[in-house]
Amino acid sequence: MEKLRTHLSRLFAALLVLFICVSKSAWEDTYHAVSTSLFFLGIILVGIASVGRLWCSVYIAGYKTDHLITQGPYSLCRNPLYFFSLLGAVGVGLCSETISIPLIIFIAFAAYYPFVITSEETRLLRLHTSKFERYMKEVPRFFPKLSLLKEPEEYVVRPRVLKRHMVDALWFIWLAGILEIVEELHALKILPELFTIY
Repeated sequence: MEKLRTHLSRLFAALLVLFICVSKSAWEDTYHAVSTSLFFLGIILVGIASVGRLWCSVYIAGYKTDHLITQGPYSLCRNPLYFFSLLGAVGVGLCSETISIPLIIFIAFAAYYPFVITSEETRLLRLHTSKFERYMKEVPRFFPKLSLLKEPEEYVVRPRVLKRHMVDALWFIWLAGILEIVEELHALKILPELFTIY
């Protein structure tokens, strides 16, 4: 299930990048301040998402199925990895200097991920029963509640697994960089601009 979700997410991202490769932001020439603001907001979200995903990775690297993780970012909400993924995906969308692309990303996320979260919660409930039931009552499902933060003094991490997770956490930064390269290729007339999008 997790591999399928990863492949679907990457396919969706590749198709969006391909679409962006042949389109142009309507804000870029006429409303330069808007396109610059969208880009900077996107970079801020990408930065928060990358740090957030790295933080999540420290806690789940190698422990995701063995133990119920309830500390660090998992004390703020039950699905912090998906929360930060949404921020990063919308951030990358904003780096396209459009409103349409992040909106498409948000709608796709809102349509698909509730099913993923429900499926994972069913599995965790089966594995951890009353402990997970108590966790569900105490911690919000998706949006973090900062007052709930609990972090241990020490935490054992599995470096080999963490390294793989770290690479995954940086995808958003790489995608934002790719969009900047695409914009430069448009400016050099190397890539065609078949559509104008807002």
